Amino acid sequence: MKIIRRRLGLGRADADRGMAMAVVLIFGMLIMTLAATALTVAVGGLKKADTDQDWAGALSAAYAGVEDYQARLSNDTNYYRYGNKDAPFSVSSPTLVAPTTANPAFQLGTAAGSWAEVPSSGGTASYRYEVDSSAYLASGTMRIRATGKVGAVTRSVVADVRQKGFIDYLYFTDYEDRDPEQAGTSSATCRKYVAQGRVKTDNCGEIAFGGGDVLDGDVHSNDTIRVCDAKFLKTVTTSNTTLRGGVNYIKKDSNDSTCSGQDFPGSDTQPTFRSSIGMPATNLTQKRETRFDLPSEILSPGCLYTGPTSIVFGPTPGFMTIKSPLTKVTQTGGDNDTEGKTPDMCGKISDLKSAGGATVPVLDNNLIYVQDVPGATSNKNYTSTAVVPAGKCDANGVGYPRSGETAPADDVTGDGACAYDARGGDVFVEGTFSGKMTVASKNYLYITGDVKYDNASTDILGFSPAGTAWIYNPMKATVSGRTTTYTALLPGSATSVRRVDAAIISVDHSLLVQNYDRGGRRGTLNLNGALAQRFRGVVSSGSNGYVKNYVYDARLKYLSPPKFISPVTTQYGVTTTTEVKAAFTSAGRTT
Repeated sequence: MKIIRRRLGLGRADADRGMAMAVVLIFGMLIMTLAATALTVAVGGLKKADTDQDWAGALSAAYAGVEDYQARLSNDTNYYRYGNKDAPFSVSSPTLVAPTTANPAFQLGTAAGSWAEVPSSGGTASYRYEVDSSAYLASGTMRIRATGKVGAVTRSVVADVRQKGFIDYLYFTDYEDRDPEQAGTSSATCRKYVAQGRVKTDNCGEIAFGGGDVLDGDVHSNDTIRVCDAKFLKTVTTSNTTLRGGVNYIKKDSNDSTCSGQDFPGSDTQPTFRSSIGMPATNLTQKRETRFDLPSEILSPGCLYTGPTSIVFGPTPGFMTIKSPLTKVTQTGGDNDTEGKTPDMCGKISDLKSAGGATVPVLDNNLIYVQDVPGATSNKNYTSTAVVPAGKCDANGVGYPRSGETAPADDVTGDGACAYDARGGDVFVEGTFSGKMTVASKNYLYITGDVKYDNASTDILGFSPAGTAWIYNPMKATVSGRTTTYTALLPGSATSVRRVDAAIISVDHSLLVQNYDRGGRRGTLNLNGALAQRFRGVVSSGSNGYVKNYVYDARLKYLSPPKFISPVTTQYGVTTTTEVKAAFTSAGRTT
C-alpha cells in the first residue's frame, strides 16, 4: 500500500484523502456495472414480453380468420364454392373459384397486401385462410386452416365449420298443433302460432307432451308448447314470449284440462326464449342433387326413383335392396328431366322392376330421392295413366296395402287422398343400415320396420319426406252389424316398429303413427337421432299408439346426414378447433 501511495504521489497528510478517493472509484464502477446489467436485463425482458405478446396475438388473429370465414358463409350460403385452389390445404377441393368480390384472406405468397388485416388492429395483426370444401355437400361441414400473423410470429389453427340446423335439436316443431291436412281443419286458421291468435276453440288439434314421455336432448318449438307429465332431460326453448302464470308454455293437456307433472331440468324458468328458425316449404333442392348435367354444382349426383319405392337395408352390411317398378331412369338432366341416365350404382332398371329388386351398395355420402310419377310426356320417367291409373289405391306395386290390411282409404282426413297412391312418390324403408346416406321423398315416407344402425359410431342416416313420415301401424277391420273392430295386423314386438335410428325432418307435415287411435297400446317408440316437423304428429291417443322415448344422437352436433335439409336462414358454428404447425412464415412462404 505504501508503494501505491508513493507512486500516486501521496504523502502522510494525503493518506486519508487518497483512500477515500479509491473507495469512491471502486463503488462508482460497481454501481455502473449493476446499472448496465439491469438495463440489459430490462431490454431483454421487453423483447421477451414483445415476443410473448406477438405469440398470443398471432393465435387470436388466426381465430379472427375463422370467424371472418364463418360470417361470410352465413351471409352467402354459396360461399363454400370460393377459395384459392392453389393453396396447400385446398388440394382436395379443385373446383374452388375466386369470389366476385376479392377476399385478401385467400391470397398466397410474399407480396405486400397478401394478408387480410384484423379489424381495429392498426395493421399490427393479420390473417389468411385456406378452405377444404370436399365434405361440404355431403355433410354440411367445411374445414378451414387459418393462419394469424403478428410481427414475425405466425400460428395456425384448423377448424370445422358446420351448418346449424334442425338436427341440433332432438325435437323441433314449427307449429304445435296437428297438420291441417291430417286433421281436416282449415289451413288458414291452424297454420299460425298461439302468439298469432290460434286458440283451442279453433279445433286445430292441440297436442301436449305427457303420458310418460321422456325426451333426452334439446327441444325447441317456434310455437307455444303444452306440457303435462312429461320429462325433459336437456334444454327446452320456445319462440313464444307470452307468459301464462309466470311461464311461457301451457299447463294443459290436449283436451284443455289443467295438468301437472311437468319436469324440466335444473330450473323452473324453462322453456327459455330462442328466436324462431325458418323451415323450407319443400325438399325439391334435394331432388336437384340427382341431376348429372350440373357438374360444377353437383359433383356426385345421387339416385332418383319414380313412384312407390321400397328400400330394405341389409342383411349384408353396407347393401340395400330396392324395388321401384315405375322407374325408367335413375339420374336426370335438364330442368324438366328431359335427359336420363341409369348408372349401375342405382340398380339396373330390369332389377328394380323385378320381384326380388336390385341389391346395390348403400350410396356413399349421397342421397336417394323418390318422386311422383311425372305428368309430362317429355319427362324420361313418364308413365301413362292408362298403364297406372291416377287415384289407384288398392295396390301400389311394392306390396302395400299388405294382405289382410284395411288401408286408411282417405288418409284419415276424408279428403280422398290415397294412403298408398300407385303414382305417388312414396318410399317404404326398414332394416339394418350401414353407411352414410339420406332418403328423401316428394310424398310420404313409411318406416315399415325397425331401422337400426349396424355401427352406431360410424353410420348416419337421414329421412326427409316433403309429406308425412309414417310409423307403419297397419290394422285389420272386422265389421259386425254396425260395429267395426280394429286389430293390429302386426301384433308382435318382432314385427311392429319399435326403434328408429335416424335424423328425420318432415318439411311441411309431421311424423305420425298410422292408426294411432286404434289397436291398443303398441309399446315404446325409441327414436335415436333427431326429429324436426312442421306440425305436431300424433304418436298415441288414449290407450292406443306408442309412448315416446326419444334420445338425441350427439354426433349430429358435428355430423350431418349427406345433403340434408337446412333452415331457410343458415347459420354456421365452429364444432372443433385444433392448433397445428404454422402453415406460413411471417414473410408469407409456406413452411
